[in-house]
Amino acid sequence: MFVSIENLSFSYPNTRVPALDNFSLQIEKGEVISILGRSGSGKSTVLRLLAGLEKPSNGKIAIQDQVLVDDRNFVQPEKRGIGMVFQDYALFPHLTVADNILFGLFRLKKAAKQKRLQEVLELVELQGYAKRYPHQLSGGQQQRVAIARALAPNPYLLLLDEPFSNLDAELQEKIRKELRDILKKANITSIFVTHDEKDAHILADRIVKIRNGRTDFIGRPCDLLDVYRNEKQSIPPVSEDKELLYT
Repeated sequence: MFVSIENLSFSYPNTRVPALDNFSLQIEKGEVISILGRSGSGKSTVLRLLAGLEKPSNGKIAIQDQVLVDDRNFVQPEKRGIGMVFQDYALFPHLTVADNILFGLFRLKKAAKQKRLQEVLELVELQGYAKRYPHQLSGGQQQRVAIARALAPNPYLLLLDEPFSNLDAELQEKIRKELRDILKKANITSIFVTHDEKDAHILADRIVKIRNGRTDFIGRPCDLLDVYRNEKQSIPPVSEDKELLYT
């Protein structure tokens, strides 16, 4: 298994209820996973634990059989080979598109940097935008720059935190399919968290639904629709018999 998450548990300081309680997930290479849940359900905590921004009280994370964290190991965030796209994109406003993307490629020689820059610009279809600044781009273009910057170092895993929260409804519709196409073209294993079921159904190969820090459902988008359909059918119909209604 490419990514293995086993029995992760975590609690924030001064809280009685765990943010995550024995969360487990196995992910194949190239798979796009959506973690779906309401605010406070624990979905963003999963990303923070994967990225190394928090340390679990229990559990194990491994990528390609390399243990990132367990009861004896903790690999620092910068050494995990994980890319992150934040809600607000976190682009450097004083840097051009090219310089934003090149920021994480300081270990490469100049020729290799330029080659990789052109590769990711082509991947996100922003050729010709290299010299522009973030304020000269639309919201969707800024998101693609953030994705290109995260993909540039060739991470093992890409994490996206509420990737459409800063886009208006019309732009969301357009960007959803574009993002899935980019992730599949790059063959990058990805996890994104969202509270929007439409995001999950359009983008994900599998959906993980979290409630109160625990896994509520894991399966394909069509499987989740079947669950909703069955739940709806199990609700007894309201009686039309007035005598029954008032007894």
